[in-house]
Amino acid sequence: MAALLKIGTRGSPLALAQAHETRRRLALVHGALEEHFEIIVIKTSGDMIQDRPLSEVGGKGLFTKELDQAQLDGAIDIAVHSAKDLPTLLPEGLVVGGYLPREDVRDAFIGGAAKTLLELPIGARVGSASLRRQAMIRRLRPDLQVELLRGNVQTRLRKVESGEFAATLLALAGLKRLGLADKATSILSLDTFPPACGQGAIAITVRSDDTRVKDDLARICDVETGFALAAERAFLTVLDGSCRTPIAGHAVVAGERLSLYGLVLRKDGSEAFEARVEGSVKDAATLGETAARTILQNAPSDLLSF
Repeated sequence: MAALLKIGTRGSPLALAQAHETRRRLALVHGALEEHFEIIVIKTSGDMIQDRPLSEVGGKGLFTKELDQAQLDGAIDIAVHSAKDLPTLLPEGLVVGGYLPREDVRDAFIGGAAKTLLELPIGARVGSASLRRQAMIRRLRPDLQVELLRGNVQTRLRKVESGEFAATLLALAGLKRLGLADKATSILSLDTFPPACGQGAIAITVRSDDTRVKDDLARICDVETGFALAAERAFLTVLDGSCRTPIAGHAVVAGERLSLYGLVLRKDGSEAFEARVEGSVKDAATLGETAARTILQNAPSDLLSF
């Protein structure tokens, strides 16, 4: 039997876990076997370049461009992404078809030398690939050595276990999806450590003219997560969130209301500017744009690294 749907994904354990979750949900609503939904692994530039920050080699698009091309060529029907890795601007012909229900948005601290960030020894070496995490670590603990640590979740955990790094930070959602939540030695508070825009959400892209697949995705995607991500991605778009500036954003939906908190920091953590907005879920994107413009009005012109 031909595949009912071809699902494209990166090949990391976390990416595969997200693709399998998507496949399970699709099979359930179709009343079909999971095997009827084919998972196709596509290696991306971001997987191959591991020795430099994303900001130096092309930003978030490095994790998506090969998947995008496969979709546009018809080799896959949908692509499954970590929403926080999805560029704010997609290639012409592709759209976000929706988001699976969001997981926990918080960051997890994984420490070999201490159980919490504040308990780390002075001068301890902490690894992270995220400018947001790096800046917030420096904001809370300017004495620490914060260095680049890229690779999949398992690679980063091994480097802490081996003592190469005293600690690292990872998305709690990813650890949960991999069955590794017990590796977290503490969970960081949203008040002191807000997440990346899109963190905890799985985004599914589709060809903009593929009505059939859009209808399929509507059956498995979460409306509230969609509203929250519309606000967060609009916030990021105005600020040009392309991995060159530390940016955090988190929207919460309660009934018909949406509240958004946004934060932009200097890379060294020395300054931070924030905004809070609230309104109707119907105005999600406008609320995100408003929060971003509030920060731009109040922050110095050299804050954003374009």
